Amino acid sequence: MIGAVIGDIVGSVYEHERIQTTSFPLFSAYSRFTDDTVLTIALADAILHSRGYTDCLREYAKNYPDAGYGFSFFQWVFSGSGKPYGSWGNGSAMRVSPVGYAFSSLEDVLFEAKKSAEVTHNHREGIKGAQAVASCVFLARNGHTKAEMKTFVEERFGYDLRRTCAEIRPGYRFDVSCQGSVPESIICFLESDGVLGAVRNAVSLGGDSDTMACIAGSIAEAIYRRIPREVVGQAKNLLTPHLLCTLEEFEESYGVYVEVD
Repeated sequence: MIGAVIGDIVGSVYEHERIQTTSFPLFSAYSRFTDDTVLTIALADAILHSRGYTDCLREYAKNYPDAGYGFSFFQWVFSGSGKPYGSWGNGSAMRVSPVGYAFSSLEDVLFEAKKSAEVTHNHREGIKGAQAVASCVFLARNGHTKAEMKTFVEERFGYDLRRTCAEIRPGYRFDVSCQGSVPESIICFLESDGVLGAVRNAVSLGGDSDTMACIAGSIAEAIYRRIPREVVGQAKNLLTPHLLCTLEEFEESYGVYVEVD
């Protein structure tokens, strides 16, 4: 799950910036965690302690009200209503990676990804985006190749993964929909040679950089399993003790990454 956190923090300063390159500083004085990290860790908490997804998402959002949530989600948090709001946004996909780590069959992962999404994002595209990312994490951590993952996602979800980052980059624009950002995030992973490469690819597209890097980083962690110790340390140092505690508890239970010098 640290791959998702690193992607979010790295991408946090590049949102809306069409930098169009993979060569940029990973961290700056303005780097911070956003709603992507908060809600990813909220789902991890729900899984670890058998709590409801709705309760955990609301609790974490209220504890971190300035993390940059979308307007509809923020309204849902404080509305007191348990009803979803039909979103097809990529919020369902950016928070779902713990599901891909925690469940032992693809069927269970698909079921739980849907369950975690539809408390807010009950539009079919919102559910599909969450299922696609969670299944990629599951397949990656269980030894499937990139080619097998690509085929599964294309056939199961109908996403076009034939494009390259170089083909996407020139005309890509900021897009918070699952259908307009999840396939591109997966492509950023498919073209990468490591966790940081996946994050850099996602930021370079110039879109919803923190969310797309969060998604790409979460999948990359599951297949590469190696992240520089310095990068892990910098990301964790930017978390609150509360977030870090839950993250490390989840890592101890399900984590697969190895820190390297």
